[in-house]
Amino acid sequence: MKKIEAIIKPFKMDDVREALADIDITGMTVSEVKGFGRQKGHTELYRGAEYMVDFLPKVKIELVVKQEDVERCIEAIMGTAQTGKIGDGKIFVTPVERVIRIRTGEEDHEAL
Repeated sequence: MKKIEAIIKPFKMDDVREALADIDITGMTVSEVKGFGRQKGHTELYRGAEYMVDFLPKVKIELVVKQEDVERCIEAIMGTAQTGKIGDGKIFVTPVERVIRIRTGEEDHEAL
């Protein structure tokens, strides 16, 4: 099993969710996060004063999938979240040793 974490632009969230649903991936956790990479923030104007916004709003999607679903998930996320502009985000894939469904006690693949 693998955990996929994708940091994407907020306006792409619905498209990514639909693309994942199209390949039968439905379980996910979504968080609103802030961060920056090469973008390094930007300046904004508020009541006549210019100030630096260091952390930009992003969405973090977390899902745990079977090994055989990893590439399909990455392709679905890339295909919908990619705009070709700086700040499109990142995808991290890490191993998961164990999963337990609290309600039933099912483990690993059965718990997904």
